[in-house]
Amino acid sequence: MSQSPSQICILGGGFGGLYTALYLSRYRWQTRPQITLVERRDHFLFTPLLYELVTGELQTWQIAPRFAKLLAGTDIHYEQGTVESVDLDMRQVMLSGGKVLSYDRLVIGIGKETLLDVVPGAAGNALPFRSLADVNRLKEQLRLLESSDLSQIRVAVVGAGPNGVELACKIADRLKERGRLLLINRGDKILKYFADSSRKAALKALKRRGVQLELSTTVESVEPNFITLVHQDQQRTYPVDLVLWTIGTRVGDWVPNITNVQNKQGELLVLPTLQLIEHPEVFALGDIAASNDSEHWAPATAQAAFQQAKIAARNIRSSLTGRTLLAFRYWHIGEMITLGINASAVSSFGINLSGPVAGVIRQWVYLLRMPTFRHRFQVARDWLSRLFWGVIKKLVNAR
Repeated sequence: MSQSPSQICILGGGFGGLYTALYLSRYRWQTRPQITLVERRDHFLFTPLLYELVTGELQTWQIAPRFAKLLAGTDIHYEQGTVESVDLDMRQVMLSGGKVLSYDRLVIGIGKETLLDVVPGAAGNALPFRSLADVNRLKEQLRLLESSDLSQIRVAVVGAGPNGVELACKIADRLKERGRLLLINRGDKILKYFADSSRKAALKALKRRGVQLELSTTVESVEPNFITLVHQDQQRTYPVDLVLWTIGTRVGDWVPNITNVQNKQGELLVLPTLQLIEHPEVFALGDIAASNDSEHWAPATAQAAFQQAKIAARNIRSSLTGRTLLAFRYWHIGEMITLGINASAVSSFGINLSGPVAGVIRQWVYLLRMPTFRHRFQVARDWLSRLFWGVIKKLVNAR
């Protein structure tokens, strides 16, 4: 009598969910499981390169391939849908529209959402920068401002972590002399958890682009045409044409209802094996997951989710085949940050670089992290073609 295949359900098509599915599909199984990837969007998003869409350095298809194309030729079933609830006791996932998925193993890698309603007016007057839809809204806003008769385009970016710094540099390069950028941070320094070399390179890049820094400053309110800040108990108001919000996240509405084993931020508490506490058949990874053990702490980055996906896939297979599970340990291999068009800062294994060379390194390292060989090949071919014709054009113009 043949054994029925195990049902593996993966919620979320980001770095954690998609890469877990791909690792599982590449294993050799005695009885192959049925792998279902649930994601409300129709595309994957390579978020570290999201900023290049703002400046037109990259095209949408390169960093946001559709799942239908990306998963063609694999045994992964893509289910486009929105999760309404999860019943851990019944081992069922309820999707909008009434569809129910049963599972033997569940992976929760849905990530978080941008939290905008922390100050008055932010939800209605500030733009987040987290999704492809956010990028398209930003590009449209910039297009309208660029086509206006404004002599200066005033943009405020809230948050001086990597998202805010990268975004400020890219927009400054796009707007050039017309741009007036304001970068606001509650802390007293930018890129708090980055290497000193990366921070110094970023400060230099921001200064070169005329970006005004407001450190140790909080946002009191956001209005349609101005933003109110507080610095050392002093209130100041700045006129703005556009406000971008890169700080604060929240878990999805259904997450707090599935278990009481969570931290204060609503993140799911997991064991070192990435299994949900009290539910070993459930794995959680990415920024939706947290651990009480600081030794297994990982930052909420694509790099961490990428590493967790490999362990999650291995542990799922081990749990189904009676093997020993492994503990996840985050390995910090360095950091890369874009600092404008064709410029970056790279810090890894004691090597610190900045400028155009770092920009090339960053882009090609990320190319190797893209989901499938076929997609990597298509993107590499396009990049090399652009590089080749760019060199030819320079040689012709030099004559």
